[in-house]
Amino acid sequence: MSSPNKKATSGGFSLLELLIAMAITMALMTAASTLLANALRVRSRENQKSDALADVQRALNIISREIANSGFNLSNNGIVAADSGRNRLRIRANLNRFMVDDPTLTVAQRESTQDALEDITYFLNEVERTKYLARHDLYGTGSTVLANRIDSMNFYYFDQKVTYTALPGDDEITNVSATEVVDKSQAKYIVIAVSVTLDQVGTPGSPGYQPSYSVLLCSDVTLRNNDLWSY
Repeated sequence: MSSPNKKATSGGFSLLELLIAMAITMALMTAASTLLANALRVRSRENQKSDALADVQRALNIISREIANSGFNLSNNGIVAADSGRNRLRIRANLNRFMVDDPTLTVAQRESTQDALEDITYFLNEVERTKYLARHDLYGTGSTVLANRIDSMNFYYFDQKVTYTALPGDDEITNVSATEVVDKSQAKYIVIAVSVTLDQVGTPGSPGYQPSYSVLLCSDVTLRNNDLWSY
């Protein structure tokens, strides 16, 4: 008695199962790619924000230090009023007036070796789609860029120490506790306000959307030739 023949069977996925598995895999890969792209956009935006703020902070440190020396070894506050205003400031000082005393030199010789007065101007240089915060050294290095990607730079001149409000979305200070001086040669206290704005990325509701970001950075400087400080 012979046994009936049995058909050989092979295990594996059917075509339908393979198509379903591929569809699920592609959906997961698409979702992962979208999340990764959004994370990279956020990271890039945060890097831009950090770089912009760091540039402005470095520029404010340089400007504040040099303005604080305005009028050094001069008989006035060092501000050139005719060339100074809301968006521009020109200052002078004579930082190298006192030199090492050399007994072999006469007074005339010592005076003749003094270099020219320090003469610095800060201003905004506007080019296509951006603005630069620039520094011009009349007797030294010429014009240099201190910070870029800024929206505005404002100088405020007072004859006393003041308080004020600097809101992130503004480009000017508000609620100032005193009135500015008309004659800038009488200024004793200067407030510098620089605003930085990063444009939005994408549109609201779209993947990776980043809203516009604006911040107002300020620095207060007391000029050397003043009587605001008592010891």
